[in-house]
Amino acid sequence: MTQDLEPQGSRGFPDQTADPTAQVIVVGLDGSPASWDAFCWAAGQAARARGSLIAVYVTSMVTPVPVSGDFAYAEQAAQEIAAELKAEAEQRAAEAGVQLTFVRELGDTVHALIRVARSANADLLVIGRSAKMLHHLVGSASRRLASRQDAPVVVVVP
Repeated sequence: MTQDLEPQGSRGFPDQTADPTAQVIVVGLDGSPASWDAFCWAAGQAARARGSLIAVYVTSMVTPVPVSGDFAYAEQAAQEIAAELKAEAEQRAAEAGVQLTFVRELGDTVHALIRVARSANADLLVIGRSAKMLHHLVGSASRRLASRQDAPVVVVVP
């Protein structure tokens, strides 16, 4: 897990507000239009609730291939994408007046979002609905999250 390395805030998560009544909202962010819609909705909710936002970017576990350097290149590309997403998320959060923590996780999207939400004692989990046809046939992350009972889930439909 990669995250902003700042002094620990409330609930053991960096950058979180110390107000115990403030909402903590976790949002999945992958750079797709649907994830940005979810981010904007979550930022608005966090602003209304005087809460904080944790944006989670999940990359799949990449298995090394026999060709030397391919794994390093894939990791470097993922780090660059994460840096771009973080910069854009920080700008949007600042515009909304919301405190933001950016986290990069490896693995399955649903499991990673749940892991972060649990560790931050999140009050709400927000994700955008996938526009990919295959996800509608086999089950998208938003559908898999909505069927769980770990925390309230909002699926933002563009």
